[in-house]
Amino acid sequence: MEKTLQNLGVTELNEMQIEAIKSIEADGDTLLLSPTGSGKTLAFLLPLLKLLKPETGKVQVIVLVPTRELSLQIESVWKKISVEHKVNAFYGGHSMEVETNSLSEPPTLLVGTPGRIADHFTRRTFDGSEVHTLIFDEFDKSLEMGFQEQMQYIFTNLPNVTKRIFVSATQRIAIPDFVTVNKLTTLDYIEAKVLAQNISFRYIRTQEKTKALVSLLGQISASPTLIFCNLRDEVEELANAMQKKGINSSIFHGKIEQMEREKALIRFRNGSSRYLISTDLAARGLDIPEVEHVIHYALPHHEQEFVHRNGRTARMNATGTAYFFVDLKGNTPPYIKDLPKEFVIENNHLLPAAEEWDTVYFSGGKKDKISKMDIVGFCIQKGKLEKDQIGKIEVKDFASYVAIKNKAIPGFLKNIDNEKIKGRKMKIELAR
Repeated sequence: MEKTLQNLGVTELNEMQIEAIKSIEADGDTLLLSPTGSGKTLAFLLPLLKLLKPETGKVQVIVLVPTRELSLQIESVWKKISVEHKVNAFYGGHSMEVETNSLSEPPTLLVGTPGRIADHFTRRTFDGSEVHTLIFDEFDKSLEMGFQEQMQYIFTNLPNVTKRIFVSATQRIAIPDFVTVNKLTTLDYIEAKVLAQNISFRYIRTQEKTKALVSLLGQISASPTLIFCNLRDEVEELANAMQKKGINSSIFHGKIEQMEREKALIRFRNGSSRYLISTDLAARGLDIPEVEHVIHYALPHHEQEFVHRNGRTARMNATGTAYFFVDLKGNTPPYIKDLPKEFVIENNHLLPAAEEWDTVYFSGGKKDKISKMDIVGFCIQKGKLEKDQIGKIEVKDFASYVAIKNKAIPGFLKNIDNEKIKGRKMKIELAR
């Protein structure tokens, strides 16, 4: 365990993780309720190391998740935890052929969305007879998204499950009726006071939200910021309005193609885009950096969504600020009982500073035997970049994305014209 934690860059486990591991390793089922950003993924993955049987050549654990992004995040964490047990992530928008081919050597751990996993059971692409543990991560979100029928179908195809683990960041939720539980242990680490203790709340009184938002961004620190809207159209309109002001942002909502959603998150993670404008889809279950600011461009209709959005800041004992707008009469949803301290917008019309980084796309990834070190070497030797001009690198299956100081990009692209990486010519260009 100590070596595993070192590989993960974790100094010690928190109380929730310790108790969750004890419960999951014991007999019976577990319901784990804990806020976004508290480390739930590690809490349910680490005990699997003791639960997994010697190599059986079949899937032993299935983790059902509501979104592609969460499946990829869990896959990434597991790869850091275990090199002995294979993991695959299956989800809509991913090549069914690639997934089916990967099952020629079945993974020990299979992570996926209910729709895609159900599709594999329908096609009989793998054998679920050795699956002994079924994990429902953010299962309330999966139910909200209409996956109950698929989840029930999956459950009926797993005759030998002996352990069920339910994970959520929401209190007062019911376990689905189609799941029979055995000696359920409930671990509830969600407390409103704990959630709010490191978050400062500020409100802005205005009749012109977009204008006030631009001024707010010019006044607060230039750090990653999540801006939440209620509607997809609102996300698009706000991003366009900010673009007209010369403010770069990325957008994220359910109607965007999966590849575009992935690029939006990559740009946000590597600093190429400081602002991520999203619906509640980004409120939980995403691999995104710590954010100092959460801005409710539109307040959600329900308190639960408000809590999840705010949970994106002040994570793991950090501090953060959540801002929201009210009209001149101070109208707010019922869950906001009293207005916090007002944030006064200054009339200096300052715009936030532009980002120092931009993202460069490489048309090769893990499946092409490309590693981060290959890319670093190529950027320095062929692209003539200094180390401090290269930022975060993300290598996907068939593509890679590299943050490069934007002032260095024109020279870099000129230098690498017609150059090869590991003997292969790739398409290398700005990621848009």
